[in-house]
Amino acid sequence: MILQLKNITKRYPGVVALNNVSLDVAEGEVHALVGENGAGKSTLIKSCTGAVIPSEGTVSIQGQEFPALNPKLSEELGLAVIYQEFNLVDELSVAENIFLGRAIRKSGLMIDKKAMAEKAAEIFEQFDIDIDPNALVGSLTVGYQQLVEIAKAVSQNAQILIMDEPSAPLTAAEAESLYVMVEKLKAKGVTIIYISHRMEEIFRLSDRITVLRDGQKIETLNTSDTTLDDLVKLMVGRELKETYPARKDCISDEVLLEVENLSGNGVHDISLQIKKGEVLGLAGLIGAGRTELAELLFGVKQRTAGRVVLHGREIEPKLPRAAIDCGIALVPEDRKKQGALLEVDIKGNISMAILERISKFFTVNKKEEQRIAESYRKSMRIKTPDLEQKIKNLSGGNQQKAIIAKWLATEPTLVIFDEPTRGIDVGAKSEIYALVNELVESGKAVLMISSEMEEVMGMSDRIIVLQEGRISGELDRKDFDQETIMGFAAQG
Repeated sequence: MILQLKNITKRYPGVVALNNVSLDVAEGEVHALVGENGAGKSTLIKSCTGAVIPSEGTVSIQGQEFPALNPKLSEELGLAVIYQEFNLVDELSVAENIFLGRAIRKSGLMIDKKAMAEKAAEIFEQFDIDIDPNALVGSLTVGYQQLVEIAKAVSQNAQILIMDEPSAPLTAAEAESLYVMVEKLKAKGVTIIYISHRMEEIFRLSDRITVLRDGQKIETLNTSDTTLDDLVKLMVGRELKETYPARKDCISDEVLLEVENLSGNGVHDISLQIKKGEVLGLAGLIGAGRTELAELLFGVKQRTAGRVVLHGREIEPKLPRAAIDCGIALVPEDRKKQGALLEVDIKGNISMAILERISKFFTVNKKEEQRIAESYRKSMRIKTPDLEQKIKNLSGGNQQKAIIAKWLATEPTLVIFDEPTRGIDVGAKSEIYALVNELVESGKAVLMISSEMEEVMGMSDRIIVLQEGRISGELDRKDFDQETIMGFAAQG
């Protein structure tokens, strides 16, 4: 075994993140690591790299056993990690990023940019990737930045490569390039530990799968010997009866939101309606204008033309605060940059949008703040020892639940979800889908933006497709078809 973890335990105040976890990874295999958010996956991989020091247990790499590692030593032993958050410098070139901290130099101290560009080009050529080594990283799409991160690991001659949710921000086409690269790395003998919530890629890429739950190893399986249903049950500890739970027929004849000829922020002449009790899906390729439309409705950006009517009354929110007062909430795409204040506790994040309501003479009613936050912690099953924990310490799925709780506390009538389940596990996804159903069954309306075709089809009553900032198609549920939607999204 090229990598062995023996009886790894990691304790933090009030919580055991890992409890006696042992794992063997064979040389040249793709070993998937799966589990719900908070299962301990990130803590386990950080124990491999030395970013986290285990309370107990040992790590063995290529036969050498260590009670703890550090990042420099793990790199010297041939281990590299690609985290969810990229470690790239936008202002530097692709080649400079690949060799950051390990610059190729001419005689003396001068950096040899030409040599670095040539080496970077050789790496890309191995994988049939068309990236200019001299381009600034900041000019690349997220998908290409992901490939640059992998190229950086390849340049270090990594023998063990850990990938943490590598496909989460990627389009379908970009994800396919990633899968091909993983398959080629495996063919070259590189050992890969692959963490993902996307089950289809787990089954496509992996040889074996280890399931973690609540900080404990549940089982290691041969991928060819298991099924999706079996895997999900092991991950969540219960059966999920339906991926997309059925809901009552609750669509009203009453139009809640009407948009007429709306333009601005890169969208053009958008007209649509959403009825009470309806989930309207918004589909399209990256850059089609979905988030841009949401920003107009929520007052983040200003319209240049058109009108918006909510509950029969025309509104023109100039700021998000005005949109909130009108009854609109937006759960944003990037939860860490736009959805939460990471250094603030969970209670403060949940109450953030309703401080005026629970304050008197500029003083927050702490008892009411605690009551509201505690009610959402229970109803949304947010896993945390207490509400005073900083939200950055929560897993991705629990962060997302807390962010949704913040917006539900404003008592909105229209909730806009922008990529609500990106990077979260199947159990948390199921809970969010159930929440969407509860919202519309109570008479609210939901606008759901999703890049996952199955999700937008599984949750929507109607789908509107955007292409280059314009509506290119609309389908009722009975007419949903993946090829038709993609045809509308890519037409031109």
